[in-house]
Amino acid sequence: MVCSHNQDMLATLKQTAELVEIFRTRGTKQTYQKGEFVILPGETPSGVYYVYQGLVKAYDITKYNEENLLIIRKSDEIFPLIWALTGQERQVIYQALAPTTTLCISRQTFLEYIEDTPDALAPILDMTIEMYRLHSERILNLEYRTVRERIMSFLLTMSQRFGKETPEGLLIEAPLRHQDIASSVNATRETTSRELSALERKGLLVNKQSLILLKDVDAIRALLN
Repeated sequence: MVCSHNQDMLATLKQTAELVEIFRTRGTKQTYQKGEFVILPGETPSGVYYVYQGLVKAYDITKYNEENLLIIRKSDEIFPLIWALTGQERQVIYQALAPTTTLCISRQTFLEYIEDTPDALAPILDMTIEMYRLHSERILNLEYRTVRERIMSFLLTMSQRFGKETPEGLLIEAPLRHQDIASSVNATRETTSRELSALERKGLLVNKQSLILLKDVDAIRALLN
C-alpha cells in the first residue's frame, strides 16, 4: 500500500502511511518460513496483520478435502480484513508462500484507530475495493467456456498483481501450484496441468520452477478476445 499508488485510489499517500504507522509503532513483528501457518485451520485470528515483506496465501478446504485458493496477500497489504472490520470468522487458512515478515496489532487497536481517525477509512476502502475487484474477476472468469480460456484469464489477472517485466516476458512473482490454479478456474488439477502444458508447447508461457513466465501477453489477450 505504501510502495505503490495510483490516481484511481481514494487514499492519499499520507493517509495510507499513517495507517501503516500504527502497525509499525504498535505491532508485534513476526517472521515465518515458507510453508508456515500464519493463521491455523479453525483458529481465531490473534490480530490484524500487515505484510511487511513476503507473500501469504489465503485458502479454505473444500468438502472434497482439496485446497481452494482465495487470495494471495503481498507486501503492504492487511489481512484478515473482513474479520478485522466485522468480527465474523470464516474457516480461512493463512500460510506463508515465501519467507514472510508481518506486523500484528489487536483487532481492538485496529478498530479504535479507525474510530479515532476518519482519514483511515480511505485506505481501508481502497483495500476492500481491491478485494471486491479480484473476487468479481474470478466470478467473471468462470463465464469463459473452456478451461484453457479460464486459465489464461486467471494468469493475466495474477500478472496484474504480481507481474515483473523481464527480458523473457512477464514473470508472475508468486508461486502457483497447479491445484491453486485449478481451484480458481473450477477445474481438476489433472485438466489444469494438461492445459498448462499445451500453453507451454504453444510458446505462450514457461514454468520456471514454481513460477510462471508469460512469454507473450498480447497473444494470450488476443486468444481470449
